[in-house]
Amino acid sequence: MRDLEWVGSSLDDLRQFPNAVQRTVGFALYLAQMGDKHVDAKPLKGYRGAGVLEVIANFDGDTYRTIYTVRLSDAVYVLHAFQKKSPRGSEVPRKDLELITSRLKLAQESSARRLRQRSE
Repeated sequence: MRDLEWVGSSLDDLRQFPNAVQRTVGFALYLAQMGDKHVDAKPLKGYRGAGVLEVIANFDGDTYRTIYTVRLSDAVYVLHAFQKKSPRGSEVPRKDLELITSRLKLAQESSARRLRQRSE
């Protein structure tokens, strides 16, 4: 089972979601740690590569998204969790994509540090 690492405010943000959404996301992340994929987990649209996934959960007319990566071998990194407020369809807003990109870089740095520590 792979570790689960939270990048930035992703854990605090997820804790603001309704309990039903938290359970869905928690199960999806558990499956990712086990090397499997939740039925609601899909490659993030508009993002390069299938190693960055999103779980979309709808609750009471609102849409919640949690973005994570399985691209790094040491852990599953949760990059972002947010409530979708944009009326422009299913596309992830640019500011959120920029945040995901910067947090992915942080996750890559953290992963490199963790792997170095394990090899020492």
